[in-house]
Amino acid sequence: MMPVGLTEFDDGITAIDTGYVQPGLAASHLIVRCGRAAFVDTGTTPSLPRLMNALVDCGVSAEDVDYIFLTHIHLDHAGGAGALLQELPNATVVVHPSGASHLAEPARLEAGTRAVYGDAKFRRLYQEIVPIDPDRIRTVAEGDQIELGGARFDFLHTPGHALHHVSIVDHQANAVFAGDTFGISYRALDTRRGAFIFPATTPVHFDPDAAHASIERLISLRPDAIYLTHYSQVTELERLAENLHSDLVAFVEIAQRCANNPDRSREIANLMRAYLGARLDEHGFPDDENRRSEWLEMDIALNTQGLEDWLDRQQREKG
Repeated sequence: MMPVGLTEFDDGITAIDTGYVQPGLAASHLIVRCGRAAFVDTGTTPSLPRLMNALVDCGVSAEDVDYIFLTHIHLDHAGGAGALLQELPNATVVVHPSGASHLAEPARLEAGTRAVYGDAKFRRLYQEIVPIDPDRIRTVAEGDQIELGGARFDFLHTPGHALHHVSIVDHQANAVFAGDTFGISYRALDTRRGAFIFPATTPVHFDPDAAHASIERLISLRPDAIYLTHYSQVTELERLAENLHSDLVAFVEIAQRCANNPDRSREIANLMRAYLGARLDEHGFPDDENRRSEWLEMDIALNTQGLEDWLDRQQREKG
């Protein structure tokens, strides 16, 4: 039996709860192939003990880790990469070209995150962001391939959630590590009807057209499973993709309807809350406002900010 906070899947894949905000909200994934290992996303700096303990539990030494694959550099995914790399003498960080400079000099990334969360919450969630030596960063162009223990991984540029987002195709597992491109699906919201999913439209690069295209691209690969940072493995991918497309359309319509509202933020959030609540009703999730709030309120707030950023860009482009 795996320890609490770890979930073991086939093909040497283990999900690690990074402890971000609350249990079951964010996962790193450890991949082990023929004795060599890679992490996909790291969580935050406070996640470091969990990641190192997972290596021990999975029988992997720090020297066996060759890569840290980052889907993108938002700090709930990559904030701990620098601290983790200090513990992994042979590892290289792999990231989209647009993310590399922010990992080497994270001041702007930190400032942007502080602007979203505020200083007190930033300190509690993220602590120190450790810069990474550029010599230990490898950037991946669209379609680049990397081998790990003889297994092949392809890197695809999948914008929509973030301009610097990559998704990682694991050919041995016939799976994709999709970060936030394929949305958010908390296991706490699962019902007998399966997984519940919705898009991540967080600031500052949300682009609905690119998001639709990236979802379709991942589905066209016909994977057996997709691994999300929020939270881990999902299947029934055709159904979930349809949900994501419908939600993206609905979220954009909500934003456009509220574009000129003097209380725009509050109105977008209220309409998104009602929309997702109706979807949870249809999904058979209990009518428990406290539980729904526990799992949706943070994302409603972040998604609202992302939609507002998108509206502002649209208005600037028109004007």
